[in-house]
Amino acid sequence: MQRESVNIWKENIIKDLESRELEYVIVEEFLIDLKKEFEKGDNETMKIAELKKVEQESRIIEEFIQKFRRAVRNSRYEKRPLMKEFKRGINGVIRRNLIKLEYFPTSIKQ
Repeated sequence: MQRESVNIWKENIIKDLESRELEYVIVEEFLIDLKKEFEKGDNETMKIAELKKVEQESRIIEEFIQKFRRAVRNSRYEKRPLMKEFKRGINGVIRRNLIKLEYFPTSIKQ
């Protein structure tokens, strides 16, 4: 998690504890929830880093698409950011040919 997200999360937890909306009988329960929150952010960060590493290079486009789709899972990327990453990862020749198209594809299937 980024520092700002951590601070917001901390404020929310403190308010919930003070208002008794959230109660922990033992410290272990709190630590389990804390670990879950941080793992969620770490997993998402790792998925985004994995997505940014996917490049077509000399692979055929179908193989690149399959690797890209696997990397996209759980990354929370969608729409424009997702298309931007896809275009970034494809081979330069294919990217230039796509730019020349009259109707630019709006999905990987196209």
